[in-house]
Amino acid sequence: MTSQQAETVAPLLKAVADPVRLRLMSIVLSHEGGEACVCDLIPAFDLSQPTISHHLKVLHEAGLLDREKRGTWVYYQARPEAMQAMSALFAAGATC
Repeated sequence: MTSQQAETVAPLLKAVADPVRLRLMSIVLSHEGGEACVCDLIPAFDLSQPTISHHLKVLHEAGLLDREKRGTWVYYQARPEAMQAMSALFAAGATC
């Protein structure tokens, strides 16, 4: 792994190092159409809506999720570039 690759992937790993955020990413990625509304995510957790929104904001700011406001709800979708960077990291580890 190059220094540049490490600089790119480290913030992504830091963002998903929290169990709630890791689960959020998993739910968004496995949700129908690859996107999920905040309203779809809240029932999966015993957390308040503001707490879920904070974790989604962290994932968005790290570059892992894109978001789009539709009416009163915000929909989240994994960023393909971030998923490719994460996938490349683990694929490289598998060839060692």
